[in-house]
Amino acid sequence: MVALALPRLAASGTRVVAVAGRNVVALRSVGWLAFVSGALEPFLYLFSIGIGVGTLVGDMRLADGSVVSYAAFVAPAMLAASAMTGALTETTFNFFGKMKFWKLYDSVLATPVGPMEIAFGELCWAMTRGALYSASFLAVMVAMGLTGPLSALAALPATVLIGFAFGAVGMLVATYLRGWQDFDLIGTIQFALFLFSGTFVPAEAYPAVVRWVIEVTPLYRAVDLIRAITAGGLGWFQVLDVAYLLTLLGLCLWGASRRMSRLLRR
Repeated sequence: MVALALPRLAASGTRVVAVAGRNVVALRSVGWLAFVSGALEPFLYLFSIGIGVGTLVGDMRLADGSVVSYAAFVAPAMLAASAMTGALTETTFNFFGKMKFWKLYDSVLATPVGPMEIAFGELCWAMTRGALYSASFLAVMVAMGLTGPLSALAALPATVLIGFAFGAVGMLVATYLRGWQDFDLIGTIQFALFLFSGTFVPAEAYPAVVRWVIEVTPLYRAVDLIRAITAGGLGWFQVLDVAYLLTLLGLCLWGASRRMSRLLRR
């Protein structure tokens, strides 16, 4: 049984790589400036709020009692939010256009590629793009003394996991969108998560009920994971963060694949 399954898995992996590779070819046609520009937003937030506003705020105390500069407090949140934003943009806006308007996947399904392979291939491309953004941001954090080299190396796979989880969420959401106007609602929810996920102030600063709501949101769990790795305080709660993101990834990827199969094979 194993001997029969291995060639199938290898063929499926090849098709996933082909789906991801198609995006690289498409990117060449529009120019790499669009790729590079996506990395600028977290740097702008870091320098304007983390450093600019940080001079007024002063130091911050973490949950484990350690004290860090405001820039060191905000930087990991910017990194997690950037991983979320990049993944959602790639797997909602682009994915929706390819599926509903450009009918790209209708042609792809005429080949041996299946819905799950399309979903995973698109997700792998989004994560490749996000990993490059994260690596550049972490390099700047190390250069500015906001984290150590070893912590930055440990944070990189965590940002990939965050991107995978939010990418799967974006794909599932994209299968329910009716038109471009629905992206206004996505933008509102995304911005609310960005503001209220322990990004700029600790969750403990909010009233108890609001804090409980914040702590069950996916971006808060992502920020908590990255902040613990880069700023200190790594403990058992980060196991919960990882389990949360893995569960979110698995459920949403499975749901997106089923929805795609239903929509594209009607």
